Amino acid sequence: MFTGIIEEVGRVTAVSSGRLAISAVKILMGMELGGSISVNGICLTVTEFGGSSLSVDIMPETLSRTNIGLLCAGDRVNMERPLTMEKFLGGHLVQGHIDGTGRITSVTKKGKTTLVGVEASTEIMRYIVEKGFIAVDGISLTVVNIDAASFTVSVVDHTLKNTILGYRTTGDIVNLEVDIIAKYVERFSRSGNSGITVDFLKEHGFING
Repeated sequence: MFTGIIEEVGRVTAVSSGRLAISAVKILMGMELGGSISVNGICLTVTEFGGSSLSVDIMPETLSRTNIGLLCAGDRVNMERPLTMEKFLGGHLVQGHIDGTGRITSVTKKGKTTLVGVEASTEIMRYIVEKGFIAVDGISLTVVNIDAASFTVSVVDHTLKNTILGYRTTGDIVNLEVDIIAKYVERFSRSGNSGITVDFLKEHGFING
């Protein structure tokens, strides 16, 4: 589980079949082999790390659902360590389970903020509401406007300067994770709902295996 508050922007150093190597500094503090790390909002397992870099393995399912397959050596990535009991929940609860990708349709400066428009599928848009949360490349953001096929988020300068969103342009593909609470509300409001089941917990990442 993560917060959507990016701790560091890392740099991809190598891309190979099923593996990604990233240079970083801050994110390595407290790192454990086999631990979780969020890369562009994707929860991945650390398979190797050293003084200034780490490696993660990437499954075919992750490649098919996210933008991680588009990364090349030299690209910047958002990084966050998992949420702990001592960590402030400054954003919202982010699982690191990407629901799909979206495409940036506009980047507009408005005063001290920047409005970013993102086009998304119907399956994702059904969970997005004005003033609700959305994670874009792992960044916890608030939705300020929506229509049938897209939404807009307002981004402050600090976020642009400290995440890869400041480098994003129109046409770029971004990872999207909707607020888990929206999924719970939909599930429990269905007619004939039987409550929380083992299958439901597995589906939403609370039980492995």
